Amino acid sequence: MARKPAGNRKLFEDVSEGIGPRSETPTGGMIDAGRRGARGAVRTWLLVLFALVTVMIAVGGLTRLTDSGLSITEWRPLTGALPPMSAAAWETEFEKYRAIPEYRLVNSGMSLADFKTIYWWEWGHRQLGRVIGLVWAAGFLVFLAMRKIPPGWTFRLLSLGALGGLQGAIGWWMVASGLSGEMIDVASYRLATHLGLAFVILGLIAWFVFQLSREERELMQARRAREARLFSLGTGLMHLAFLQILIGALVAGIDAGRSYTDWPLMSGYVLPPMAFDLEPAWRNFFENAGLVQFIHRVTGYLLFVFGAVVWWRARRSPHGDTRFRFNAVMAMLLVQMVLGVVTVLYAAPWQIAIIHQLGAVALWVLILRARFAARYPVFRSVRGAA
Repeated sequence: MARKPAGNRKLFEDVSEGIGPRSETPTGGMIDAGRRGARGAVRTWLLVLFALVTVMIAVGGLTRLTDSGLSITEWRPLTGALPPMSAAAWETEFEKYRAIPEYRLVNSGMSLADFKTIYWWEWGHRQLGRVIGLVWAAGFLVFLAMRKIPPGWTFRLLSLGALGGLQGAIGWWMVASGLSGEMIDVASYRLATHLGLAFVILGLIAWFVFQLSREERELMQARRAREARLFSLGTGLMHLAFLQILIGALVAGIDAGRSYTDWPLMSGYVLPPMAFDLEPAWRNFFENAGLVQFIHRVTGYLLFVFGAVVWWRARRSPHGDTRFRFNAVMAMLLVQMVLGVVTVLYAAPWQIAIIHQLGAVALWVLILRARFAARYPVFRSVRGAA
């Protein structure tokens, strides 16, 4: 029998070795090759920031509801971290408060003990802002020094810190509006700016957490199956919800939620009486309690109806996870609408009002979560495994 040429035998051996088992198992594709960063650790850090910002929104709401926001009349980012440490220091702070319009027109005769109550609310609000800044700075610098930030994420994480610094400046801009003239509260449009930026920061953190919860290669594969129409509807719902949050801040800024306590009418009318009494006319959209509450109600109805349309469209999604997330949005919309009606009927007591505000946080995050699923759907097997 003729022997096979050595060259042919060598070629056969090389091919067989190439298709045989290998001693090393590949750990990822080209997308995840190289330095992938500590995605899990960064995500945990962002979740801590998310929780702190949520608490900050709640404490800010309680500070507003207890009329405590003007109790500290100076902005001292560093030295203001320490509260008054002596009786003389407390008297000095109280004297500064007695010089502003809110004390003269609303709280004249307030005792030092009552002043301390509202002071601690505002001090706690500002202190929590400092804590958030420190948590962000410590986490960012540690991840940066250890080179654990995932590729492409440095600017995104840095932007959170920049927005946090801007939020502190806007907070003082808001407080300053109530320290002079005849203002007994902060300007409502400045309050809306302050709250709106808080929700922007919260939304960015949530979106980043969603992205870091899945590998880059998985997100790129999922994006090929994105539901463009549903994502567009989710984006519209997000924008309308954000507008409603801003209008809600205007309501809170002028205590409009305590002005008309009947529903569905307002003092027996669809459009409340004296809705355009202020001059010039544009002031009514910011300062007229009846008109501002009316706009908040109508926008709430529109948000609910549009949310129902988006939910109905989401029912046709081929992805069960996406349908579930939009179901959660619709359920929270219903809960939030009921909370809004109850808040009005009971003249916005702080216990109900703060639940309504936290409901806005929950709805905001659920909308973002559903929108993310429309852009990056989760694939499941027949058995339901992701």
